[in-house]
Amino acid sequence: MTAAIAKRSITFFFLLVSLFMNAQDFQGKAYYMSKTSVDMSNFGRPNMSEDQKKRMAERLKQMFEKTFVLTFNRVESIYKLDEKLEMPTQGQGGRFGAIMSGAIDGVKYKNIKSKASLSEHELFGKLFLIKEDLPKLDWKMTGETKQIGGYNCFKATAIKTWKDFDISSLRRPTNNNSEDDNDDEKTNEEEKEIVVTAWYTMQIPVNHGPSDYYGLPGLILEINADKTTILCTKIILNPEDKATIKQPSKGKEVTKEEYVDIATEKYQEMRENFRRRGGARR
Repeated sequence: MTAAIAKRSITFFFLLVSLFMNAQDFQGKAYYMSKTSVDMSNFGRPNMSEDQKKRMAERLKQMFEKTFVLTFNRVESIYKLDEKLEMPTQGQGGRFGAIMSGAIDGVKYKNIKSKASLSEHELFGKLFLIKEDLPKLDWKMTGETKQIGGYNCFKATAIKTWKDFDISSLRRPTNNNSEDDNDDEKTNEEEKEIVVTAWYTMQIPVNHGPSDYYGLPGLILEINADKTTILCTKIILNPEDKATIKQPSKGKEVTKEEYVDIATEKYQEMRENFRRRGGARR
């Protein structure tokens, strides 16, 4: 391909993108694979056999490797689990995974224009609605580039300080000294600064991104934050079947900080109950 032909192809591509973006009913869908690394020492019992550890690792892999769909237009977006890929849950591990999925994942709505953020979560059968302003990140452009699925992407970094409910960070108590256990878990619950690395493409000039991330001059295709990587695997612009981007509205209204405290306390109670049952069986 000559340089002139390549230049015309690029120009034609951007013209198509521009037409898509300026359409009155413009909509896009981006599919993301999310993976979170887990410290196995935080889960299970200290005396677990190798076979039990392998089964636990497989359950955790299913819990922390998921596919999400970001549906967006020029202003709004909604981010949720890809229901088509949801696997049936079986046994105690499956039930635990389903409980924690509702508590962690939920449905996240963002409105770039009004700076509104709404998240709907289900925790032990009770719905919670987190309503707040969009958390702000001070993005720094690095000038680095790379290709993701044929899209030319630019790198940006930011420092994230807000606290999320993160089951993978909560430590497993090592003894029955409640004072020591509480000290361990309080330390884990404290806010910490996390370096977030984003890769975005200006070939899709919207300010959206997966989960709570947004605010760059192009769709965010990859996020690396602490132990989690979110990578875009497929993009559909103006799909034939348009989805309704509807604001979550059900549940008890709480702040993110309040929800994190509630979910953390409930998880610790559930973990303690499991530990007591295991001790009773032994």
